[in-house]
Amino acid sequence: MNQLTQTELENLRKMIGEHGMIANKLESYAQEAMDPELKSILQRDAQAARQAQQQLLPFLQ
Repeated sequence: MNQLTQTELENLRKMIGEHGMIANKLESYAQEAMDPELKSILQRDAQAARQAQQQLLPFLQ
Protein backbone atom coordinates (compact mmCIF):
# COMPACT_ATOMS: atom_id res chain seq x y z
CA MET A 1 0.00 0.00 0.00
CA ASN A 2 1.25 3.46 -0.86
CA GLN A 3 2.12 5.91 1.87
CA LEU A 4 -0.33 8.76 2.37
CA THR A 5 0.95 12.29 2.05
CA GLN A 6 0.81 14.62 5.03
CA THR A 7 -2.12 16.45 3.43
CA GLU A 8 -3.99 13.19 2.87
CA LEU A 9 -3.42 12.18 6.50
CA GLU A 10 -4.71 15.53 7.72
CA ASN A 11 -7.78 15.23 5.52
CA LEU A 12 -8.38 11.67 6.73
CA ARG A 13 -8.14 12.73 10.38
CA LYS A 14 -10.56 15.56 9.68
CA MET A 15 -13.04 13.23 7.97
CA ILE A 16 -12.86 10.74 10.84
CA GLY A 17 -13.51 13.50 13.35
CA GLU A 18 -16.37 14.90 11.32
CA HIS A 19 -18.06 11.51 11.09
CA GLY A 20 -17.83 11.24 14.87
CA MET A 21 -19.28 14.72 15.33
CA ILE A 22 -22.14 13.96 12.94
CA ALA A 23 -22.90 10.70 14.76
CA ASN A 24 -22.97 12.51 18.12
CA LYS A 25 -25.31 15.20 16.81
CA LEU A 26 -27.64 12.70 15.18
CA GLU A 27 -27.77 10.65 18.40
CA SER A 28 -28.60 13.80 20.34
CA TYR A 29 -31.34 14.75 17.87
CA ALA A 30 -32.73 11.20 18.05
CA GLN A 31 -33.00 11.44 21.83
CA GLU A 32 -35.07 14.61 21.50
CA ALA A 33 -37.26 13.41 18.62
CA MET A 34 -40.88 12.76 19.44
CA ASP A 35 -41.84 11.15 16.14
CA PRO A 36 -40.90 7.45 16.19
CA GLU A 37 -40.15 7.37 12.47
CA LEU A 38 -37.87 10.40 12.67
CA LYS A 39 -36.17 8.95 15.76
CA SER A 40 -35.50 5.72 13.87
CA ILE A 41 -34.08 7.57 10.85
CA LEU A 42 -31.78 9.65 13.03
CA GLN A 43 -30.55 6.59 14.93
CA ARG A 44 -29.91 4.71 11.68
CA ASP A 45 -28.00 7.62 10.20
CA ALA A 46 -25.96 8.01 13.40
CA GLN A 47 -25.03 4.35 13.22
CA ALA A 48 -24.01 4.74 9.57
CA ALA A 49 -21.77 7.68 10.48
CA ARG A 50 -20.12 5.61 13.25
CA GLN A 51 -19.58 2.73 10.84
CA ALA A 52 -17.98 5.05 8.27
CA GLN A 53 -15.73 6.44 11.00
CA GLN A 54 -14.66 2.93 12.01
CA GLN A 55 -13.99 1.96 8.41
CA LEU A 56 -11.68 4.96 7.93
CA LEU A 57 -9.62 4.42 11.10
CA PRO A 58 -7.43 1.60 9.72
CA PHE A 59 -6.09 3.96 7.04
CA LEU A 60 -4.31 5.94 9.76
CA GLN A 61 -2.09 2.97 10.57
